[in-house]
Amino acid sequence: MELRRQQQHGFDYVDEGQGPVLLLLHGLFGALSNWEDVVAEFAPTHRVIIPVLPVYDMPLLQATVPGLVEYVATFVEKLRLPPSFIVLGNSLGGHIALVYTLRNPGRVSRLVLTGSSGLFEDGMGGSFPKRGNYDFVRERVGYTFYDPQVATKELVDEVFAVTNSNAKCLRMISIARSAQHHNLASDLHRITVPVLLVWGLNDTITPPPVAHDFERLLPHAELRFLDHCGHAPMMERPAGFNGYLGQFLRRPAPALSPSAAVSSAH
Repeated sequence: MELRRQQQHGFDYVDEGQGPVLLLLHGLFGALSNWEDVVAEFAPTHRVIIPVLPVYDMPLLQATVPGLVEYVATFVEKLRLPPSFIVLGNSLGGHIALVYTLRNPGRVSRLVLTGSSGLFEDGMGGSFPKRGNYDFVRERVGYTFYDPQVATKELVDEVFAVTNSNAKCLRMISIARSAQHHNLASDLHRITVPVLLVWGLNDTITPPPVAHDFERLLPHAELRFLDHCGHAPMMERPAGFNGYLGQFLRRPAPALSPSAAVSSAH
């Protein structure tokens, strides 16, 4: 399905469907198209909202994980989203979702992470794209997926255009460095809402041991793997991803104990 973008309050975003809010956050090289299958599956039962994160054009000094978290917080307030909602983040989007949840524990009812940074990531396969080298960019984008054919020419062209802009590259590097330095290992125990982790068994950017670390450090996390799948399961294995997500969303949320509620508020 083709996603319809709209603009309001200075934000560019998708807003589809009715029901409980499912807020989707894309990664550093992500785009709205990454979520097409998720929107198609869940818009009939949820209000699916996807802000376009300003990773390439925000003020350079704000091009950090905290800067993007602040952007999301402002977006949530301006759109007057309900008191609590579900957040789903891929890669950098997962990192932003985690920090947002830590800062706003009462707003997030459930959290879904897929290929999330926040503990470890091997960005772009260990190196940033070389300017003007299309073959190199195509190889690095393909590295994101188990099947390099998922890296369409349209996606490669989009990343190639980014790597040929000095201004965009500076912001990309600033955000990537911020993500690598912003390790959340000592904070994850404070996230007491249910968390679903959906990981590609063949993810080379945030490999499976990272997923196991998230499962160990998050008090109420469940981990699901998808085989023959890399760093973007919702794109590469959409049916399996949506299956796990649907099961998670249909399950009644456990009531927080008084001690857990206190923990989540600090």
